[in-house]
Amino acid sequence: MPAPITTPLGAGAGAGAASVGDPRAQRSALTLLASLFFMWGFITVINNTLLPHLRSVFDLNYTQTTLIESVWFIAYFFASIPSAKLIEKIGYKKSMVTGLLIMAFGALLMIPAARIPSYGVVLTALFIVASGITLLQVAANPYVAVVGPPETASSRLNLVQAFNSLGTTLAPLFGGYLILSRSASGNAEAGKVLAQAERLADAQSVQLPYFIVAVVLVALAVVIARYKLPDLGSSTRRAAVSERKSHSLWKHRNLVLGIPAIFIYLIAEIGVSNLFINFVSDPKIGGLTHTEASRYLFLLWGGMMVGRFIGSVWMRKVDPAKVLAIFSSLAFVVMIITTFSSGPVAMWSLIAVGLFHSIMFPTIFTLGIKGLGALTEEGSGLLVMAIAGGALVIVQGKIADTYGLQISFLVTAICELYVLFYALWGSRVTAEEAPVALEGEPATAAE
Repeated sequence: MPAPITTPLGAGAGAGAASVGDPRAQRSALTLLASLFFMWGFITVINNTLLPHLRSVFDLNYTQTTLIESVWFIAYFFASIPSAKLIEKIGYKKSMVTGLLIMAFGALLMIPAARIPSYGVVLTALFIVASGITLLQVAANPYVAVVGPPETASSRLNLVQAFNSLGTTLAPLFGGYLILSRSASGNAEAGKVLAQAERLADAQSVQLPYFIVAVVLVALAVVIARYKLPDLGSSTRRAAVSERKSHSLWKHRNLVLGIPAIFIYLIAEIGVSNLFINFVSDPKIGGLTHTEASRYLFLLWGGMMVGRFIGSVWMRKVDPAKVLAIFSSLAFVVMIITTFSSGPVAMWSLIAVGLFHSIMFPTIFTLGIKGLGALTEEGSGLLVMAIAGGALVIVQGKIADTYGLQISFLVTAICELYVLFYALWGSRVTAEEAPVALEGEPATAAE
């Protein structure tokens, strides 16, 4: 075991240690971690093709449809603190493996849910998958911020989040081909009511996609288990136990206001993605079938991927808070256009918001944990818990049922304004904890 390396955990723009392993080892570890970001992005966005499908299978209104996604994000609220405690006990790598296996179990549970079919079992399966993703989020986001120079933490997290967006970009094509194109609901015109036999056949069309996902998740868990990642968890835990007793998270304005920023941003992102297919299928907007609309959802998530790659480069030279302010302002503008226009203009403005949403989560996250020192792990857990904000998409669903789907996007526009406020003022660091000593072993290639 090498001697402890003293580095500022939470100094600069990121969360911590710059010196664990040489640059090649850091790049190797980040490459592997990028695959985790890809998979949880992929499986999350399969939901966006699944929701209009389930709406037809179970004959749901918008409120009931968005409840499915609310259950998904409620898992973040309940699983975040247990996830942080699990990481304290078994470390980052074992927690990542555990998260992948939990996700695989939930994906396999979708098979009996489709055979029954059962709305309740579907909700249970998705809750389990989301709990596994929560564990990955709590472990992987701060880990990426730690493995490398703190001043480029925002750039680094945007880069791996770009691979998350690659997963979200490809998922609509996967879901559109294996779920929507193979189902009666996916090829039906808007408003068509399916017969009972058609609904049963449609329900069973999700079995193959989720079986494939489960197999890939188990394979990735095996790879991660065999890979020698540096165990940053043990060193940061030892430092944090003694340090955090004398410090308070709540004196850090960037964290205190960053928690609602994540919460509110997720309402915006999830509201757009979940209602996208139904919106562009509307005869007054795009007049597309659900299968055709899923291909445009590909462009929404593709914009997020492109934006994160651009952001990862741009933030090496420009203050991340300034970039966040620019993107949130533009997001507000395109959501106003979406709400009050029609036809192709409304459709393409909604697609454009993906580009402007791209850098929001990783940038808010790194700004939120900036300067936390030994409190970084606890702060990270609270920020991941705030992802539960996506559960409030049910509010937008209720507004859509009551006042119309298009007017419900005013909720998204209001969310963009809070992110702008956070970028301009809320993200400023008001206190910075002292550096702590970190210990770690360099990452090596898989055995």
